[in-house]
Amino acid sequence: MKNIALVVGATGITGSNLAEKLVEKGWTTYGLSRNPNDSIDGLITVSADLLNPDDLVTKLAAIEPTHVFFTTWMRNDTEAENIRVNGAMVRNLLHVLSAKNSVQHVALVTGLKHYLGPFDAYAKAGTLPETPVREEHPRLDLENFYYAQEDEVYTAAERDGFTWSIHRPHSVIGKAVGNLMNIGTTLAVYASICKKTGRPFRFPGSAEQWHGLSDVTDARILAEQMIWAATTEAAQNEAFNIANGDLFRWKWLWKQIADWFEVEPAGFDGEIHPLEVEMAADAESWKEIAVKYNLKESEIDRLASAWHTDLDLGRPLEVMTDMSKSRKLGFTAYQDTRDSFFDLFKKLRSENLIP
Repeated sequence: MKNIALVVGATGITGSNLAEKLVEKGWTTYGLSRNPNDSIDGLITVSADLLNPDDLVTKLAAIEPTHVFFTTWMRNDTEAENIRVNGAMVRNLLHVLSAKNSVQHVALVTGLKHYLGPFDAYAKAGTLPETPVREEHPRLDLENFYYAQEDEVYTAAERDGFTWSIHRPHSVIGKAVGNLMNIGTTLAVYASICKKTGRPFRFPGSAEQWHGLSDVTDARILAEQMIWAATTEAAQNEAFNIANGDLFRWKWLWKQIADWFEVEPAGFDGEIHPLEVEMAADAESWKEIAVKYNLKESEIDRLASAWHTDLDLGRPLEVMTDMSKSRKLGFTAYQDTRDSFFDLFKKLRSENLIP
């Protein structure tokens, strides 16, 4: 039986990289999003509103996926609203697909906020887990839309009989425009502005992040794990951490990123310097850079998400993920973190998104 994938959130970092890999592997692949991405050859795009069940019924009428990969979310003002909206998106989609009786597996991407807490309580004292974080860590006693999304998958799986997998990446490195959580592109934009203005490329985060161990997740290795879990019997009905497989310290990587952009690095100086403050007045500088170099995107907020980079780099503890669970089951892919960043920077430059 032919594998038919429905990638929900196909324009994001995770979804677009996943869609590319599925197409490469010969899957019939549909990409659902509000604003379809036509840049992936072989991807069949679908424009639909996950909060409108009637629209989903209409747009998915002729599609009978065997595998669903849910990679999207919407940010709201409060965690209660995050729970209501993001839970509804998963619930609506799986309810509409239930009638088709075609779905064999559903994969859901969440992240390390599963362990570190939601946005309004992220990595705060009293909620900090032991690290490396492991999949068996209990849920925090906090409202968290990741838990709500998981619970919708579990409920639908019990109703409809499909298998599932949950994927919890660390900071995802990959190309996407208009993405809300995009540390790699944010740092590329910041470094480009530093080069234009002559400012030092200053580390914005905490002492713990500067000196401590960390890891990240290349969008390509996340895609590989999702496909592996969707097609490996031993990986069914499990939650998995996913990271590159190496460890680094930001004080080591920061200079290498600065060297790539030919800017002067400035390390941790005893204080946190939030990037959101550092880049608050840079919208016009970016427009000038975009005009000078004829870049595709002149709106800085479409590329940089300083607020989210501040969350990651400002944490009061070192954070890394344990990969033992999927390794024992046979997932052995590895990705060098320097290559994750440098490959992204080369791609952004080649596609005329940074100078």
